[in-house]
Amino acid sequence: MSIVSIIGAGFSGISAATYLASAGYEVHVFEKNSLPGGRARQLKTESGYIFDMGPSWYWMPDVFEKYFGDFGHSVSEFYSLKRLDPAFDVVFGKNDTTHIPDRYTALRQLFEEIELGSALRLDQFMEEAEYKYKTGMESLVYKPGISLSEFADIELMKGVFRLQVFSSFSKHVRNYFTHPKLIALMEFPILFLGALPENTPALYSLMNYAGLKLGTHYPEGGFGSVVKAMVDLAKKKGVTFHYNANVEKIEIKDCEANALLVDGKLFHCDAIVAAADYHHVETKLLPAKFRNYTEEYWSKKTFAPSSLIFYLGFNKKIPSLQHHTLFFDEDLTQHSKEIYANPQWPSKPLFYTCCASRSDETIVPYGHESIFLLMPIAPGLSDTEEMREKYFHVMMKRLNQQCGEDLTPHIDYKKSYCVNDFLEDYNSYKGNAYGLANTLRQTAILKPKIRNKHLHNLFYAGQLTVPGPGVPPSIISGKIAAQQVLQHLSKKEKHESIF
Repeated sequence: MSIVSIIGAGFSGISAATYLASAGYEVHVFEKNSLPGGRARQLKTESGYIFDMGPSWYWMPDVFEKYFGDFGHSVSEFYSLKRLDPAFDVVFGKNDTTHIPDRYTALRQLFEEIELGSALRLDQFMEEAEYKYKTGMESLVYKPGISLSEFADIELMKGVFRLQVFSSFSKHVRNYFTHPKLIALMEFPILFLGALPENTPALYSLMNYAGLKLGTHYPEGGFGSVVKAMVDLAKKKGVTFHYNANVEKIEIKDCEANALLVDGKLFHCDAIVAAADYHHVETKLLPAKFRNYTEEYWSKKTFAPSSLIFYLGFNKKIPSLQHHTLFFDEDLTQHSKEIYANPQWPSKPLFYTCCASRSDETIVPYGHESIFLLMPIAPGLSDTEEMREKYFHVMMKRLNQQCGEDLTPHIDYKKSYCVNDFLEDYNSYKGNAYGLANTLRQTAILKPKIRNKHLHNLFYAGQLTVPGPGVPPSIISGKIAAQQVLQHLSKKEKHESIF
């Protein structure tokens, strides 16, 4: 039986491992941290708080259903989903908060109240976005991005202009809406996808459909429930997980990656899926002549943001705060430019608050509340405790104003997480949090390749390759990588059987 090694137990690594084990291979996953999930790990405190450390928006539920469905299961067998209403709040200023409703009819009404005639334009926008979403999910995101020939599909080519791959997201939104609030609402996912709206293809309006039409959900127990479900399924298929297992080197023999050096011990294998940080794998685990890309290549890439995050526990309930709140009470364009165009600590930052305990009492001590504050920042910034504290006070001041009370004295747990932590925990290039930005020059076949050009049995998965950043794309990336491994191993086994 052929053996496949996976580097990293994030969503893409677990996904790849499950598909490969299901196909009958012996699969080992090596994870440097003590828990699976990668950026979706959970932080559990002695006092009873449970924090999702990374992903908190459960969008694109069909991707999760498809994943579990591939193995004859459904999401409901593993965890429960709660659909949020309101989906989220947007704070535009003092005493100026907009509740984004879950029901589309209510969303139309809200748009019309803000800008006359925008309800009809929202319908038109969403019709286009739905086409992009369905076409993307059926015809684009599951392609390995190796060759242009993958896209030589007549029906797909007919719709290429409607997909708006070559037009600007910013211009696209402004073709439908003029009110600053509506523009900010439609553009906010782009801030986290990793580029200025004017540099992002209009194709990504599919994210508006995913969030505003398919709904915003919460997996009870947090994203840790999703990680546990995927790990449990992987183990059921026979995957072996190795934690606190730091991969130090990919061993090469006769132009094949034939083993991993893990904490000084060799683990031999027939194929490898590197689901760790792509840049780290290339520069730290491989000799230069076997790398796909040079350091110069990476330095020219546009990366999605890093983040400054605070995990906070409060010894009281905060009824004025919704599950998700976006603080857009400062200029989105200015903050975006300070991430992408002129990287620096933001002068007037936007930020996001997740209060998951509003939807789930099991993740906090009785009568308490948990919040994490997240401020997107440029990757690679100098990260100091002084800078973290400066922005903690900036965010808390605005959070206190929004809630109408001083919450600071009620904090009984506090932990920060920023660039240095992303570097330490995930070997993340420049401490980025979300991978590569979804710019036109970094889309589909223009992303870093999922296959190593020199070693035919080394493959890559995760947010630095196809299809891109985010939890659903990472799950899909694992499947794509597994399919490439299966093709390679089946050809090898067929060749060996002949001789």
